[in-house]
Amino acid sequence: MNKELRKDVELIALRAIEAVKPDAAVARALHNVQLTGNIYLVSVGKAAWQMAAAAVKNLKVPICKGIVVTKYDHVMGEIPGVVCYEAGHPVPDENSFRGTQAVLDMTENLTGEDTVLFLLSGGGSALFEKPLVDGAVLQDITKKLLARGADITEINTIRKRLSMVKGGRFAAHCAPARVEAIILSDILGDPVDMIASGPAAADSATTEDAKRIAAKYGVDDGEAVRACLERETPKEVPNVHTQIIGSVRELCRAAEKAARELGYECIFLSDHLDGEASDTGRWMATELGKYAGSGRKTALLAGGETVVHLKGNGLGGRNQELALAAAEILDGIPNAALISVGSDGTDGPTDAAGGYVDTDTVRELNAKGMDIRIFLDNNDAYHALQAVDNLIITGPTGTNVNDVTVGLIWG
Repeated sequence: MNKELRKDVELIALRAIEAVKPDAAVARALHNVQLTGNIYLVSVGKAAWQMAAAAVKNLKVPICKGIVVTKYDHVMGEIPGVVCYEAGHPVPDENSFRGTQAVLDMTENLTGEDTVLFLLSGGGSALFEKPLVDGAVLQDITKKLLARGADITEINTIRKRLSMVKGGRFAAHCAPARVEAIILSDILGDPVDMIASGPAAADSATTEDAKRIAAKYGVDDGEAVRACLERETPKEVPNVHTQIIGSVRELCRAAEKAARELGYECIFLSDHLDGEASDTGRWMATELGKYAGSGRKTALLAGGETVVHLKGNGLGGRNQELALAAAEILDGIPNAALISVGSDGTDGPTDAAGGYVDTDTVRELNAKGMDIRIFLDNNDAYHALQAVDNLIITGPTGTNVNDVTVGLIWG
């Protein structure tokens, strides 16, 4: 392992994540809103606690009541006037339903003089849920879509139809109260109706879109599901004002700034990575190899959200799989390294944010009698990276704006 390269690439990724934490952005956004009447704070998603804490700190008037619904182990302490719920992700669970019901109860029968301050971040699709079908059916559908490689837009199109709060339905529930939505985007292109399945956004998808996606991935779970897919979602939400305060573009810019400060020439590849994780890893490593022998320190930067089509029964996440696949190509390219991490500190159903690989990773695995192909074929990147101490573990970061991938080479 090249310890100096690892130090640099980790520093770039971690500085980028630190730069997109929502505290300052929430404070700026609050200057652009007029909050009237009773103020009810609802904060949902992986960054919900951080956003709510920032809002309460910066509000000039006290909230009437507040609720946070976030992922397990993401509550970092008490927030005055706010009740915090932790729940399941990426599959909703009973605590998702319980926290959401508490939000619906708090925001029922509001008047036109009231304001709902709605702080939304990625992960909200699982965390903020009141299903129109049996909870076990919803969980099964979510698992199927994830396992079959549906992208986040496809998954959320289905989720909206099966929910009492998604696809603009939460905004309709809050009416006539005004909803001030402040959103941290985790979806490429920042479509507000797809971020956390758009609880306070007019839905751009149609019933025909939902039925087409359901057919594509074999989602046919009974008459109740089919009836929901036929039911249209709100196409107007006149009581909502929305601001987007962070996205993967800012994450990539922050990574580029950090790399330049360390003396690297930067090449920005994309902020719309959305292909198969393993293919993306091999592509980035191949691109990195083109700068071998250049005599320059070069950084390749990209962001987005890849997918994994499950073939095996191993453990991992899209960032770990991307990194491990890159290791195959980096084998034999001198002084090259790559890191891929989720900005929220979570990658798949693991305790890791992502993974690191370099020129020596394949050799190190071989020395332990481990064949990289076997681990990739079994979608078991976690255990391969763990064996060579290449997991990146950050814990919850307090933000969620997709993933960042950084490749470095000393040419």
